[in-house]
Amino acid sequence: MDLGLTGRRALVCASSKGLGYACALALAREGVDVTINGRSGEALLAAKAQIEKASGRTVTTIVADLGDKAARGTLIAACGDLDILVNNNGGPPPGQFQNWDEEAWVSAINMNMIPALMLIRAFLPGMQARKFGRIVNITSAMVKTPKAPMGLSTAARTGLTAACKAMVPMVAADNVTINSLLPERFDTDRQQMIANLMVQLRGITVEEARAEIAGTIAAKRFGDPAEFGDACAYLCSAQAGFISGQQLQLDGGSYEGLI
Repeated sequence: MDLGLTGRRALVCASSKGLGYACALALAREGVDVTINGRSGEALLAAKAQIEKASGRTVTTIVADLGDKAARGTLIAACGDLDILVNNNGGPPPGQFQNWDEEAWVSAINMNMIPALMLIRAFLPGMQARKFGRIVNITSAMVKTPKAPMGLSTAARTGLTAACKAMVPMVAADNVTINSLLPERFDTDRQQMIANLMVQLRGITVEEARAEIAGTIAAKRFGDPAEFGDACAYLCSAQAGFISGQQLQLDGGSYEGLI
């Protein structure tokens, strides 16, 4: 299927690795001119080389910490007009409610809510004026199924979800969509970090930890980041213009609810 994206311009945040990288790669393969972002120039250059080799498209890199207001301003200015914005950022580690002070909560909001909203605020008017825009927020399955250890991440990402849902009726007539992808247990560095934490806390092996994590998924396996990237590319496509305000669960069939 031709997704109608050739020549479109996209910014994929936090995309030097993991799910962000997978989205950038999938979009580039569809003919999108992609800008990737991260905090490490070295990691970005490595990602750029890999995506360009796989897609044949030229990739732009911008080093910027999304949690830094001045850096975000630089990123916005460098990107110019965008057709596609994929919001993504690393989240806080698991923990316990009693250990999270006010600073921890503010930090989570400044990582997983404010940057995405400010980027949307910057690029949305141009998308509306040009009558094409695709905004995809990478959040978490725990937006729908909160778990106590991930409370910091869940709260901030749920706030972002609510704010974006409220925008949808305001922009739908301009062919601008806003959707979220809710990943659960994709095989990324974050899952490796969680496995390593289990090793430290419980004295099990990494293999045992990974098997236990995979066992919590109905599909009994980790998700492949490429599957996630392809889902993102479709939500950004010309054909997806009637899909907006949705929270797409990518969890191997694990979610037990209807909505």
